[in-house]
Amino acid sequence: MDGTRRVVLADALPPEGTRILGETDGLALEDRVGATRAQLRESLRGAAGLIVRSGTRVDAELLDAADALEVIGRAGVGLDNIDLALATRRGVAVLNAPAGNTISTTELAFGLLLAAARRIPAADSSVRGGAWDRRGLAGMQLCGHTLGVVGMGRIGSEMARRARAFGLGVLAYDPYVESDRAEELGVRLVELEELLARSDFVTLHLPLTDETQGLLDAARIDRMRPGAILVNAARGGLVDEAALAAALRSGHLAAAALDVFETEPLPAEHPLRDAPNLVLTPHIGASTPEAQARVAVEIAIAVRDALLEGDLRAAVNVTPLGAAERRRLQPLLDLARRLGIVAAGSSGGSAERLEVRLGAREERGLRLTAAAAVTGFLRDVERGTLNLVNALAVAEERALEVVRSRHKPQSGQAAWVEVTVRAGAGSTSVAGALRNDLTPGLVRVDGYPVNVTPRGILLFVRNRDVPGVIGRVGTRLGEAGVNIGEFHQARDAKGGEALAVINLDEELSTGTLEALRALPDVRGAWQVRLDV
Repeated sequence: MDGTRRVVLADALPPEGTRILGETDGLALEDRVGATRAQLRESLRGAAGLIVRSGTRVDAELLDAADALEVIGRAGVGLDNIDLALATRRGVAVLNAPAGNTISTTELAFGLLLAAARRIPAADSSVRGGAWDRRGLAGMQLCGHTLGVVGMGRIGSEMARRARAFGLGVLAYDPYVESDRAEELGVRLVELEELLARSDFVTLHLPLTDETQGLLDAARIDRMRPGAILVNAARGGLVDEAALAAALRSGHLAAAALDVFETEPLPAEHPLRDAPNLVLTPHIGASTPEAQARVAVEIAIAVRDALLEGDLRAAVNVTPLGAAERRRLQPLLDLARRLGIVAAGSSGGSAERLEVRLGAREERGLRLTAAAAVTGFLRDVERGTLNLVNALAVAEERALEVVRSRHKPQSGQAAWVEVTVRAGAGSTSVAGALRNDLTPGLVRVDGYPVNVTPRGILLFVRNRDVPGVIGRVGTRLGEAGVNIGEFHQARDAKGGEALAVINLDEELSTGTLEALRALPDVRGAWQVRLDV
C-alpha cells in the first residue's frame, strides 16, 4: 500500500470540489454517484472519507460497512440525513460546509419575504390568466414595519443586514448571541414569545434539533401578531405545517413562504398545497451556481485537511481545531491519554466516575484533554475505534461519568493534568506534567511524589518502607531477566507506606508479577503498558 487515503463521493459535487480532491497527493477520489446502496456499501469498505449531499442517508447500514471511515463530509449545512450520534459513537468526525451557501440562501429568504408581502406569485398568476386585479392584490410594505429573526447565525445575521437596508426594525431571538453582537448587527434581542407578538414578519434560521423540532407549533403560531407573515428557508420540521395551513385559512396570518418542508418532496395530499396566500419553493435556497461551487470547495478542503493534517475546524461532533492548534495540543493530549492508561492500571479498570483536572495556558483544551484521558482509561476494555471523537460518548454509554475542571498551571510547567478514578468508596489518582520543553512526566500517584517518564512498561509496587524491600524487588526482576530503565521510590513517612515506580525494558509475565506480590512487605504490584 502506498498510504493513499480513499474518499468516496456518494452525491454529485461540482467540479470545483472534485478537482481539489482529485489533484491532492495522498487522496484518491472514488466517484460513486448513482450507485446502488449495495454498491455504495462495498465501496465504503476500507475508505477513509465519505462525501454526501442530502441525497444519501448515512445510517447504520452504511456505517456498518465503513470499517475504516474517519470523516464524513456533508456538502451543505443540514445534517438531517446523517446519523450523527452513531457516527460519533463509531469515532467518525462529521464535517459540514456552513458558509458556502450563506448568501444564496439569504437572498432566497429575502426574496420569499418580498414575494409573500407583495403577493408577487398571485399577481403573476392573475395577469397570466387574463385578469388585472390591482385592488385585490394589495400587499404590505416592508419599510417601517418590524422583522423578527429567529436564529442569528450566518444567514440570520445577513437577513438582519438586508432588513435594515429596507427600513425594517429588527427583533432577534437567539439564546447564544451576546448583546454586543446584537448591537453590532443593529438588532434588539428579545425572548421568542415577545418576538412573535411584536413582529409583522417572522423569518426562521435555525438548525433542526430535538429542541427546535416543532418550534412554531399551533400555540406559538396563535401568539403571532394577527396579519403577520412567516418565512421559513431554514429546515423543515421547525413549523407545525397543519397549524400553519389552518392559520392561513382563518386569516390569522396574512401570508407565508416556505422553501423547506418536514417531508420532501411535499406529499400530493398535504394541507399546505391548497392553503391561501402561501408561496412554496422546492428547497432551492442553495441552488445557485455560486453557492454550489463555494459549498463544493469548502467541503473538499475540509475533508482534505482533516484526513491529511488532522484539521477538524469544520467538525460538528468534536471540538473544532485547526491543524496548527491540534499540533500545539498534541503533547498535552498524549500526556492525558497516558495518564488514563496508568489510572486504569492503578484502579483495576473499575470506575463510576473519572475526574480530569487541567492546569494549562490553553483555553480550548479541557474537553479534548478529558476525551484523551478516557481513550487511555478504556483502551483495554473498549473494542473497535476509540478516539477523541467518540471517547466521551462511549464513556456515557458505559455509565462512566466524566467530570472536567480547570486549574491554574503549576510553576515551571507548560501544563499539568490530574486523572482521578472513583468507584464506590475507593479512589485512585495520578498526575502528570508537561515540562517547559514539552517532555511528559508522571509526577504523582495517589499522593506519592514521583518523577518518571510515562513510556514503555511501568511497574508499580506498594510496600512497607522497611530495609531490604527494594533489593528483593530488584533481585526478583533480575532473576526474570528484566532490565530496569528508571526507578523511583516515594514514601509517606519513614517506616510507613511506600510506592515504587519502575520503568522496565519488557513486560513481566503473570508468574513474575505473582512472585513480586508474594515478597515480604509488598502490599501490591501491577504493571501498565504505555505506547512509546
